[in-house]
Amino acid sequence: MQLENMITEGVNRASFEIDRASTLDMCRIINDEDKTVPLAVEQVLPEIAAAIDIIYAQVSAGGRLIYTGAGTSGRLGILDASECPPTYGVESGLVIGLIAGGEPRDTACD
Repeated sequence: MQLENMITEGVNRASFEIDRASTLDMCRIINDEDKTVPLAVEQVLPEIAAAIDIIYAQVSAGGRLIYTGAGTSGRLGILDASECPPTYGVESGLVIGLIAGGEPRDTACD
């Protein structure tokens, strides 16, 4: 995988003026963009499978899966990690979520 060629943030021409669209058109724009996800995933299935194989081998050898991120991606990593024990029955601590800056201070319970 060539990380230097990855595009993670940028302007999406299809939704550039979504704030000016009607509610129905907003829904159509979002739905049309959502349809591109399976096609994008299909293009990198070998890389996804290779990553899964590596993770499985490491976890089988006593390693852990650690999600890292900042902002929303960090929170989603923590959320996914917290769901692994009850959903998949894995040992607590096998999957860990780490967020930049440490513990999130702005929780929904504030």
